[in-house]
Amino acid sequence: MRITPDKARALLHAHDHGILSTVHVERGVDAVPVVYAVSDDLVGIPVDQVKPKASTVLQRERNLRADPRATLLIEHWDPADWSRLWWVRATLRWQAEGSDEEYRALGNLLEGKYEQYRDQPFARVLALRITGLTGWSGDSG
Repeated sequence: MRITPDKARALLHAHDHGILSTVHVERGVDAVPVVYAVSDDLVGIPVDQVKPKASTVLQRERNLRADPRATLLIEHWDPADWSRLWWVRATLRWQAEGSDEEYRALGNLLEGKYEQYRDQPFARVLALRITGLTGWSGDSG
């Protein structure tokens, strides 16, 4: 059953990770697992200094520079009870230039949500505006 936009937004706020899909100019869809935080109609995805990486300019950011469209998919799976299955898809658009206040709010939310981000060890936070929400649930009630 389709879920309402309000329910989709509530699930997006409550969940702790998802799959971010951007568009690679040669390969097409480029999907990676991410953590995130939501503030109003913005999703913040950290470019952190916690996990090892070759560069702080990640492929997802290069993809967004070439094409600002993205999708964040979150889901819940219960192999024993399929009535508990659900997914939410947030259609996003990268905000190349956001306000300092927006970035600060997203950083504060990430710090509060994830212990690893205490003291905000970010190179930056990618801000993506929610342009659409859709979802489905196995629960008919």
